[in-house]
Amino acid sequence: MASDTRAQDHATYQEIRSQTAAWRQALQTVRAHAGALTALWADGRCANVIFTGCGSTYYLSLAGAALLQELTGVTARAVPAGELVLHPAMFSNVPTLLVAVSRSGETTETLRAVDAFTQRASGDIVTISNCAGCTLGSLGAINLAIPAGFEKSVAQTRSFASMYLAAVALGAQWAGRPDLFRGLERAPVIGDALIARYETFAKTTGANLDFDRFYFLGSGARYGLAGELSLKMKEMTLTHSEPFHFLEFRHGPQSMVGADTVVVGLLSDMNRKLEARVLAEMRGLGAMTLTLGESDTDIAFDSGLPEACRNVLYLPVMQLLVYYRALAKGLNPDRPRNLEAVVKLAWGA
Repeated sequence: MASDTRAQDHATYQEIRSQTAAWRQALQTVRAHAGALTALWADGRCANVIFTGCGSTYYLSLAGAALLQELTGVTARAVPAGELVLHPAMFSNVPTLLVAVSRSGETTETLRAVDAFTQRASGDIVTISNCAGCTLGSLGAINLAIPAGFEKSVAQTRSFASMYLAAVALGAQWAGRPDLFRGLERAPVIGDALIARYETFAKTTGANLDFDRFYFLGSGARYGLAGELSLKMKEMTLTHSEPFHFLEFRHGPQSMVGADTVVVGLLSDMNRKLEARVLAEMRGLGAMTLTLGESDTDIAFDSGLPEACRNVLYLPVMQLLVYYRALAKGLNPDRPRNLEAVVKLAWGA
């Protein structure tokens, strides 16, 4: 597709289009720390893992924790950083590894969560950020910085994808799965091809303002990605949008479905038949459905990668769809209403 002149005027567009360079840097960064990461995992203080972040990085934490537990069998969960500060009893008494994620490395709640963990818990800290030299980047036993993912715009796109891929690479490293790491290294080329192949689709669908509500469905490691895409829709387009687990959507939320609704399904391999049945029911209620997955979907990856390596591929085309919807609504995708790129909170008296 020929580049859109108006699109080129916005940093968000450039950040979405250039994100695969940051994916490569994320993988290079994890590989550079492979020895230290393996040693940390083997030292016996990782009986429990907590991922934490705020906003987008909380959704990243949900996705990263689910995949890590799936790959390693170690109990892993995601907790918003603010909750760890307000309710420190959430920290486990068993040896725990904290993975703290922040684009800027300066988010108040995340820094305070790390401080609370240091004071109350037994275990190590790994940080993931997009800013070398940030405060968070000095607080971990291992600090993974991916500056190529940093952004001028407020809503996270390139940054989220790069930090998420680093989290996936952590899972591959700690699971002792070099085959998965090799698969991840093929993802940037596939991501570039997806963007080129589906940008016109993203623009046409995103610009259709007959739709006024979006639901993003994903299960397992994909639920956190559904949450992130839903958040992008809210932030950049001021559109009603919510994420749900596939089967949960049938327990009440489907009452909101009608002809003005798009239901986006992040299809898996293992549970595809059930997920497809949910989407068929939503079409029966009048919704438009949009599917993403490896093959035979509206947005098909055709990657040949193991499923654990593919999750980042759900992101770029949907980010473009959200971006083009913002333009169609006359909004500035670089500067969403009421938001700042770095969220800081006055703490204490």
